[in-house]
Amino acid sequence: MKHSRFIRIATLAVALSVAGGFAGMDGNAFAAPVAKPAQAASAPAPAEDLSNVTADGSAPTAGNLAELQDLVQAASVTELRSTRNANYGAKLYFLPKDMVYYIALQQETQLWRVVKTQDEGRAESLYAQFARKSYELADGEIRRMQLQAQTALLERVIAVSSNRANRLSADLALAQQQDSQVSERQQKLQAESAALQTDKLEAERKLHALQQQVEQLQRATEAGLAPATATPLR
Repeated sequence: MKHSRFIRIATLAVALSVAGGFAGMDGNAFAAPVAKPAQAASAPAPAEDLSNVTADGSAPTAGNLAELQDLVQAASVTELRSTRNANYGAKLYFLPKDMVYYIALQQETQLWRVVKTQDEGRAESLYAQFARKSYELADGEIRRMQLQAQTALLERVIAVSSNRANRLSADLALAQQQDSQVSERQQKLQAESAALQTDKLEAERKLHALQQQVEQLQRATEAGLAPATATPLR
């Protein structure tokens, strides 16, 4: 009887010591596993800092640039999206074997800003930012080209107008010269006309005198008498 009681007491002590050991563990150790909540939607990709990207492409380049250039040359990447604004553009490349996206800014055919990511959402967001940046960079260049074209057009119009003004000026000078010549000729003609008028009057006077003389001679001849005196012609 004493032996059985001793066994019960020992068993109780062992149980209490095991219970005490578990008591030091997390109270949820024996609780049923709780399902983790679904992962929240990923937050929007942070905006890429493009404040130091200028129109001349003077921005720090990441090591991804050379990597992307090699991949493009090897035709290992696929161009998913492309935006072009004047000499600036944005491109989104995809490397299928590594599920990697490359987002690039470029000036003409030169890449100068490249970001690499495996997050599709971030890749799309960065591409949109780069596309807007290419628009901003190209805006000044487009305006410059427009002003150049307008200035060139104005210069052509000025040249045409200047040539026309020179021709009109030359025409006017020639007309004035001709007017002067005509005026001189008219004055000369008037002087000659006046002299001819004088000569005409003198000729008429002489003709009249001759006619009178002829009449006198005619009358004398008809009368059979010679005139007493003859008036010499002058």
